[in-house]
Order: sequence, then structure tokens, then C-alpha cells
Amino acid sequence: MMEEKMTALREKISANAEVTEAALREACPVADEDLQSLFDAETYSLLGGGKRIRPFLVNAFCEALGGDTRVSMPFACALEMIHTYSLIHDDLPCMDDDDMRRGKPSNHKVFGYATALLAGDALLTRAFLTASSNPYADRGIRSDAVRLIAEAAGDCGMIGGQIIDLAGENETLAFDKLLRLHTLKTGALIRCAARLGCLAAGYAEGTAETEAATVYAEKIGLAFQVIDDILDAVGSEEELGKSVGGDADHHKTTFLTYFDVEGARKYAEELTADAIRSIASWERSETLETLAIYLLERTY
Repeated sequence: MMEEKMTALREKISANAEVTEAALREACPVADEDLQSLFDAETYSLLGGGKRIRPFLVNAFCEALGGDTRVSMPFACALEMIHTYSLIHDDLPCMDDDDMRRGKPSNHKVFGYATALLAGDALLTRAFLTASSNPYADRGIRSDAVRLIAEAAGDCGMIGGQIIDLAGENETLAFDKLLRLHTLKTGALIRCAARLGCLAAGYAEGTAETEAATVYAEKIGLAFQVIDDILDAVGSEEELGKSVGGDADHHKTTFLTYFDVEGARKYAEELTADAIRSIASWERSETLETLAIYLLERTY
């Protein structure tokens, strides 16, 4: 039964990735001879494939709460632009200095440091244009969506997590600070995805549905990072499509600083169980429950 659910989920993720890819392509800038090198750098990373898990979460939460994915898709695209910009910047020599991303050279290896930096900046700002221009959402929902994205991407969200991450290259972070790092750096966009999906379905902040979605997102966000740390230590570059061993090379504090592989996997299993419990009472929770297990069991 679980294998059937996993197969159905993979098909949904693949279908959503295709639809998201098409929507992202439509949202890309038009041709301009003077700006083409910038546009090419943006689309190189934005349309570079991937499972599109964050857009999937936006749309899955919208569907789970009876909403219309026409409303959620522009928000899903905006969040993917934020995520892509963060990957471009994360790979830069001043950050993680990674040469590979999704099985191909990192943006700065193809377009150069300066253009990659500007491409990331451009995607960041285009994200807010995309969210604020959502033709299927009313002004109040668009405004709330822009605020949620800004909070998640900003200094008290993803960027704040990156600052803590950089500090962790020079010192061993306490476990509570490690949790805060990933609650911000990885978890902020995942929480945002869940909240955007709720918002698109008509559920504002403070509702029981949004609170449950937030708990789910926080738990799978941490579990996702635990598995990432495991894969960085024991996975292969061929499977992951990116460099491995970078955390050890940069002397970063990871969950494997505090757990062995078996203990880390058990911790991820506990987080996943908590996530599933948070939304188990929903009538349409099956896709989200299966997704939590899928993310736990991934090998790439």
C-alpha cells in the first residue's frame, strides 16, 4: 500500500514540476539584447530542473484545504525564485564555493561571479513582482503573500540562517543554535510554502489550519536538513547532482556533530512522525503525509 502511495506521490511531484516549470518560463524576463547575459544566467538556474518541492508544498496545501491552484501557483513560482536565488548565492566562492548544482556547473562557473551575483539579485526582486501581480488573488491576499515571503527570505529568516551557518565554520555550534540555523536557513522557506498554500485557499494566519501547517512544515524542514547532512556525509556526487563532503571541508557543525548516522536517522523519523500527526485529522491529508515519508526516505 505504501509503495502505491509513493508511486502516486512521485507522479504528482513530477506533474507539479512540469506545470511549475511552464509557469516559471512564462514569468521569465523577455529577450533584451543589452540584458541578455543576465537573463540567460537567471533562466540557467531557474529552469535547471529539480523536484520543485517548495512549489509542490504551496500547491499541495492549497489543494488539501480545498483551494484552487490557479491562485497558489504564482506564489509557488515566487517562492521557487527565492529558493533559486539562494542557491546561486550559496554556491558562490564567498559562501560554500560549490562547483556543481543539480548535476551541472554552478551559475558562477558558467557566467562568472559578478553576473551570478546579479542574477540572484534579479530573481529575488522578480519573486516579489510575481507574487504581487498574481491575477487570481485579491489585493489583501497578494499583500499578505508578499509579507510572508519577505519575512521568510529576510534577515530574520533564510539570510539570518546563513549568517549563523557562516559562524559555524569557525566554531562548533550548540545544538539549540544548530536547530535555529536550520529553522531559519532551510525551514523558513518551507514554512512559507505551507502558509502560502493555506493563504491561497483562504486561510489566514492564526487559523487552526495555518497553525497545523506551520508545525508540519517546521518538522519536515528539520527532517529534510538531517537527511541532507547524512547524504552529504555518505551520499555520492553522482546521485545527488552536487558536490559532497562540503560540510566537512568547511568544518561546519551539522546534525552528525551530535548524532551518528543511525541516531540522526532516528531523529529525522521522530520529526517526520510529529509532522504527520499535526495534519492527520485533515480530510485531504494523504498527499502531505506521504510527502513527509518520501522526504525522509530520499537518497538524493
